[in-house]
Amino acid sequence: MRTIDPALEAHLAGDATTVCHAWRVTRRDGRVLGFSEHDRDLSFAGTQFQAASGFSASETEEQTGLPAASSEVAGGFASEAITEDDLSRGRYDGARVEVFLVNWADPAQHLLLRVQEIGEVTRDAGQFRAELRSFAHRLGQPQGRIYNRRCDAVLGDGRCGVDLTQGQYLTEAHVASAVDATRLVLSGATGFGEGFFRHGFLTFLTGPNTGERADIDAHADADGRTEITLWLPLARPPDEGDRVLLTAGCDKAFSTCRAKFGNGLNFQGFPHMPGSDFAYSYADGETVHDGRPLFP
Repeated sequence: MRTIDPALEAHLAGDATTVCHAWRVTRRDGRVLGFSEHDRDLSFAGTQFQAASGFSASETEEQTGLPAASSEVAGGFASEAITEDDLSRGRYDGARVEVFLVNWADPAQHLLLRVQEIGEVTRDAGQFRAELRSFAHRLGQPQGRIYNRRCDAVLGDGRCGVDLTQGQYLTEAHVASAVDATRLVLSGATGFGEGFFRHGFLTFLTGPNTGERADIDAHADADGRTEITLWLPLARPPDEGDRVLLTAGCDKAFSTCRAKFGNGLNFQGFPHMPGSDFAYSYADGETVHDGRPLFP
């Protein structure tokens, strides 16, 4: 049961109300921003909430029990605090959003309605729309480990153990041309073998995308040049000659771990796990059952 401040409760019970919604956004980098749908700035709960932010919210669908509530917030890039560049760089991904109901005539009367986080964000023609998800959605995320033939570590992390700073796993190159927002032609990255950088990532060292990291979907070599296909389109087209750093990728297979990275002893999967055909098979008079390993 939600506890409401007596003064706000009395105001809501009156014949006319002066309430609006306000949002406090805490980004993962720690920056806190406040927005409201009122026509003047409001200050409460230790935060300044900007007026005329262009924010508008949809209705929230809530159910009893554990189903995650969801809603949407939409707006334009009129506020200096939220820019299209920040959204494209993912600075609001997973941000914490506190939704308040506040009496704009007396901001001391306010109520925290819910706490959510930003999920999927879409942008179009100077407008953005962000999904607000209840934290209960995290209960649907995989927890712990599962038996799987492929590795469940992240290449280069503590469980993997591969040192990606070694020269054989990365190289610098230059942008020769951009075919479209997801395909780049690079020079200076030959000699690694086709597919070497697939599932890896590309980091921009210079140009309009400096510091941005993009996941690589495909890697092909042709005519002395390298073509890289990215998983997601770039927010800004790169300039010819931009320096990039390519880092090797891993498809999580045991054969790749052993041959490409020499890390088979630290493989974090179960490559010799019997398949479903073996698991559901039955003993017969033809098969030899002498206790030998299934894999040499």
